[in-house]
Amino acid sequence: MGNIRHPRRGSLQFWPRKRSKHALARPRSWVQESKTKPLAFVGYKAGMTHLMVVDNRPKSLTKGESIAVPSTIIECPPMKAVGVSFYSNTYNGLRKTASIMSAHLDKELARTIPLPKTPKTEFPAQFDDLRLLIQTIAPNTKRPQLLEIGIGGTKDDKVKYAHTMLDKEININDVFQPGNSLDVHGVSTGKGFQGTVKRYGVPIRQHKAEKTKRGIATLGSWTPKRVEWTVAQSGKMGYHLRTEYNKQILKIGTQVNEVNPQGGIIRYGLVQNTYLLVKGSVVGPQKRAVVMTPSFRPNLQMTKEAPEIKYISH
Repeated sequence: MGNIRHPRRGSLQFWPRKRSKHALARPRSWVQESKTKPLAFVGYKAGMTHLMVVDNRPKSLTKGESIAVPSTIIECPPMKAVGVSFYSNTYNGLRKTASIMSAHLDKELARTIPLPKTPKTEFPAQFDDLRLLIQTIAPNTKRPQLLEIGIGGTKDDKVKYAHTMLDKEININDVFQPGNSLDVHGVSTGKGFQGTVKRYGVPIRQHKAEKTKRGIATLGSWTPKRVEWTVAQSGKMGYHLRTEYNKQILKIGTQVNEVNPQGGIIRYGLVQNTYLLVKGSVVGPQKRAVVMTPSFRPNLQMTKEAPEIKYISH
């Protein structure tokens, strides 16, 4: 009998394996976009379904035929621009130097931050870049979430756009179109404190093993006289910040009856706003907010047109 190979699970690329500070991801970089528009949108994962679509990949063996495609439903209620943050170039990169808030803030925003009594509304004279501060309200709670998002275009275009969009709503159609490729920034499902078998996939030892079965056999070599960080050990698992690249938008829909089953989606409820159908799975549990941005490194082999949808399961 040959040797049984059981490579360890759990990538060493992610270190330290620690929980995210916030449930809402915060992108650190933005795509260079010539068109003046927001560069992110916040949606809420509702669940998954499957579609029957006409395969439009040019080199596919099933080109022109109906194929089953798993997809994720993401509810996208409109966002509202409530402020602008200004950044300046320093030796350590961009640093925030000033910010302004709208003079007409919603009362629900007090659930998240203390509202200023006299908010600043004038743009500063000198700055190098700016971000738009948006507010979104989850479909299942009254507590809004705040996020700074980038804006495409030149500096003058960004200033004009920020002036015109303050106190106005931003819809998903202002950012994405069907067939676009996007990156999804989210926080994975939290699983609590787990052992080495579930956390890293170490093999379960035989029943005659000493002291433990679901544990590692050694903490490492005698020298160096310390426990290396590569040794699999128990700890908290899940609730990690992750980015999934190049997800294709199959549909942007407004007819919620197409995706709402009778009685609503299990563990979510009814989709009541504009929704996305994204090809494949998306990080995180249901009801969690995900940040969607244009693809930072797009797949050139991906079709630019969304396939024709024949059937949506619900």
